[in-house]
Amino acid sequence: MDPNAYRNHVNILHEELVCALGCTEPIAVAYVAALAREALGTLPDHIDVSCSGNIIKNVKSVTVPNSGGQRGIEAAALLGMVGGDATSALEVLQSVTDKDRELAAQLVAADACSVELAEDVPNLYVRVVASGAGHTSAAAVAERHTNVIELTRDGEPVEAAGVSARPGSDTCGSDSDGCDRSSLSLESIWQFAHEVRIDDVYDVIERQLKLNRAISDEGLHGDWGARIGKTLLLTRPDDISCRARAVAAAGSDARMSGCPMPVVINCGSGNQGITSSMPVEEYAHYLRVDHETLIRAVVLSDLTAVHAKRFIGELSAFCGAVTAATGAGAAICYLRGGSFAQYQATIANTLANVGGIVCDGAKPSCAAKIAAGVDAAILGCDMALANVDFRPGEGLVGDSAEDTIRSMGYVGRVGMHPTDVEILNIMIGKTDVRG
Repeated sequence: MDPNAYRNHVNILHEELVCALGCTEPIAVAYVAALAREALGTLPDHIDVSCSGNIIKNVKSVTVPNSGGQRGIEAAALLGMVGGDATSALEVLQSVTDKDRELAAQLVAADACSVELAEDVPNLYVRVVASGAGHTSAAAVAERHTNVIELTRDGEPVEAAGVSARPGSDTCGSDSDGCDRSSLSLESIWQFAHEVRIDDVYDVIERQLKLNRAISDEGLHGDWGARIGKTLLLTRPDDISCRARAVAAAGSDARMSGCPMPVVINCGSGNQGITSSMPVEEYAHYLRVDHETLIRAVVLSDLTAVHAKRFIGELSAFCGAVTAATGAGAAICYLRGGSFAQYQATIANTLANVGGIVCDGAKPSCAAKIAAGVDAAILGCDMALANVDFRPGEGLVGDSAEDTIRSMGYVGRVGMHPTDVEILNIMIGKTDVRG
């Protein structure tokens, strides 16, 4: 493999597979609020939060971690403002104390935070304006959860918590460190997974497996959310396909309901980081493959998910669990001895099946969508290994798996945009569906 392409694949993994505490949308809100406080230099008297519709959708129904069970943008922003550690990025709420929770709850009750919908902004957008001591600060992220595009005090650019703004930057494509997702292809991903030097990815994949397994186990043994994973495991504990669905769903059960355990994310999402790793590990143990093969399989899964998701965008009406599950199914195909053609067929078969699952925000039912996505991916793999595939021209299935990915991406990014608007309108009560 070309050395530059090789390094690019390694860089993508290291940039994508980072730790986060809780659902990444409320965490992004808390992070921006903490940055605004740092830029202001004092605890604000009031903050104004502007968010894209997709942020509002994903924060509305999920529990903010370490908040004492609170939900909503106001709770996330004020807790981040009061006790957040902006230097910890997506683990910003890891260090909050009981005193911080008490003060944040008081400020929520005192309406110290105003929230408005931001129009004509990227699908992922959060901006916080903080006021206090006669000064005003502003912080904003766009496109990605930690992509800071604005950081000012009294209108002048500043650095806070070791961060300075990169106006107009978009790390989804190509940036200065050579991390270029647009150059990924299924062929390059397959080649990289087979050729990668394990030392180059070992630490980041091991962390993903360790942390995501821990929260999965918590979901399986505790009573979090709708207990999707736990229910699946109780139903058919000896069925490997059922166990693969259960371990992925269980992690989501816990984190969607505020479990204060960190996870390793992928494509900006903890649920997707769990989905692209846990079913793969479960199958690896079942098939008794060696640990190096497991590492290669998870690399294959993660990068396949990144490639499929790139054409959709970070947030949309297209459920990201589908692309993450597609990556997992492709890796399971690899573990089961599948060829490159069967790897591609698994991807096309999965997207042809569950490509239309909508995202109606982060909440406990995400675990059920993950289970459905993984189930479809395993079926897609079974079909591919039996050389039975959906054919080009059937619906959105293209002449190649790459074409199918792009077709689904276009539907998710463009075709489902009106759907996204209507989902948000229903969720915030703007549209009355009873009439």
